[in-house]
Amino acid sequence: MVYHVYILANASGVLYTGVTGHLERRVGEHQRDVMDGFTKHYGVHRLVYFEAFGDVRNAIAREKQLKGWRREKKLALIRKQNPGFGDWSGRL
Repeated sequence: MVYHVYILANASGVLYTGVTGHLERRVGEHQRDVMDGFTKHYGVHRLVYFEAFGDVRNAIAREKQLKGWRREKKLALIRKQNPGFGDWSGRL
């Protein structure tokens, strides 16, 4: 199984970091506002970054690492792979 750490953004620059075993489904749930919470409240729907892992423990550790980073460091990570902050959900 493949696990993903992902970052979503909204037009105002709010970021959300998560981990999932089903990236396409999970991003779709965020985009459809299926669950109440942070992403629904702030309209955080655009997939701007993700990484794949073969071991869930590594994915969770990476998610925790990214969540501990300052905003500027997260933005630099995203810009390195996705300079225009385009929505990558169409690539899934």
